[in-house]
Amino acid sequence: MIKGKVRKFFPGGNTCRGFYSYYDYIIKPDATRILVIKGGPGVGKSTFMRKIGEEMRERGYDIEYHCCSSDNGSIDGVVIPDIGVALIDGTAPHVVDPKNPGAVDEIIHLGDFWNEDLLRANKENVLNSNRRVGRLFQIAYCQLAEAKVIKDEMESYVTESQNFALVNRATADLLQGIFGRVTPQYEQEPRDRHLFASAISPEGVVNHIGTLLQDITQIYVIKGMPGTGRSTLVKKIAGEAHALGLDTEVYHCAFEPEEIDLVVIPSLQAAVLKNVAEVGFDPGVLSNVKVTRIDLDEFVNRRVLDVYSVELMSAKERFAAALNRAIRYISDAKLTHDYMESFYIPAMDFDAIEQKRRETLKRILQYAEEVEV
Repeated sequence: MIKGKVRKFFPGGNTCRGFYSYYDYIIKPDATRILVIKGGPGVGKSTFMRKIGEEMRERGYDIEYHCCSSDNGSIDGVVIPDIGVALIDGTAPHVVDPKNPGAVDEIIHLGDFWNEDLLRANKENVLNSNRRVGRLFQIAYCQLAEAKVIKDEMESYVTESQNFALVNRATADLLQGIFGRVTPQYEQEPRDRHLFASAISPEGVVNHIGTLLQDITQIYVIKGMPGTGRSTLVKKIAGEAHALGLDTEVYHCAFEPEEIDLVVIPSLQAAVLKNVAEVGFDPGVLSNVKVTRIDLDEFVNRRVLDVYSVELMSAKERFAAALNRAIRYISDAKLTHDYMESFYIPAMDFDAIEQKRRETLKRILQYAEEVEV
């Protein structure tokens, strides 16, 4: 049997606005089944979900792994799109509770399998570690907020020097190139799915963009300095696709979560990607994909920009420093969280959890049979 495809996303992120969630887009509310996994750190939620995902993939089902932005080795959810089933981590900071209890959603509480006496014996260590994790994230978000102010300054120098009339013309040409022959689809409301393709994580800025472009044959890469109009251009592409009734996958900026880095239009097998230096994704690694690059730096008036060369260099250095400080605090939070897990792991009955996982997998396979019938 051929294994299913794997796609990876981040449903939440560490951003300049704090922790930002697109959890509502993990799966549609009218799914076949949404299993919300509850329990403390180190109780095995991520392993529970990952193993089920791996076994369903072995059976030929495509799998989505929704990765954790604060722990590079952990996942926040698994989705099996073909049968409409999701397993979602329902613990802080992305608290998830059933919206349609029983009919769609249910809770699996791995806390049922811990030794309460052992945890109570380490109460102070757990409380202190938890407070420390929260404080470290607060500090990290302060650094990212500072970086946002610096980035705004950096962009202001570029924006002053940009010829937006030429940017608008390039945008119009791109819109025509992508949608010129598209017949509008007005039969039903298009679905826009919003997630992150990259994240500011304990190991730096990471991305899973390559996994999201497996079925793409054409990608348009928008190059340019921050402030040249990249985000606005990509947003216009997403808006036009929606206006024409096309479903879109909209992937937001890991740093500024309301901006858009990537739009995928599955029906056209096309994508538009904002080239972000910190993300570091190289479209050249994609095979059998036509890559068209649009460089908005070409429309910058260099004589105007050169006036701010010293200020721009200083802003770039300060932005990088603030971002790196944030990453260090997020990394320290991860280490502290790992320490907190060390009090939960000895208290867990992992054999019982494994039995619960097998039972859950059996139920999911039953849902699959019902959907396929």
